[in-house]
Amino acid sequence: MDDARTGPIATEMLSRLNSALSPTRVELVDDSEAHRGHGGYNPAGESHFSLIIESPAFVGKSRVERQRMVYAALGDLMRERVHALSIRASAPDE
Repeated sequence: MDDARTGPIATEMLSRLNSALSPTRVELVDDSEAHRGHGGYNPAGESHFSLIIESPAFVGKSRVERQRMVYAALGDLMRERVHALSIRASAPDE
């Protein structure tokens, strides 16, 4: 994700993910506009995201454990600002 075009919520999400999970790959896409008129849509944007993340922290973890780790890293953003997050989490070499 190009930080020059990243909004403040996405920037904070990336910062938290990098700090907590030290990913070797991370791609965060703001899908908010595709959800216009749906529940949780925020006209300001940055309400719906897709995340692809690869981290050594995910080695030996189940899909659910990985998602919980991502949610824990994002903390209050998931409760207060982000309505939906699609997660594809993997360990290196998967």
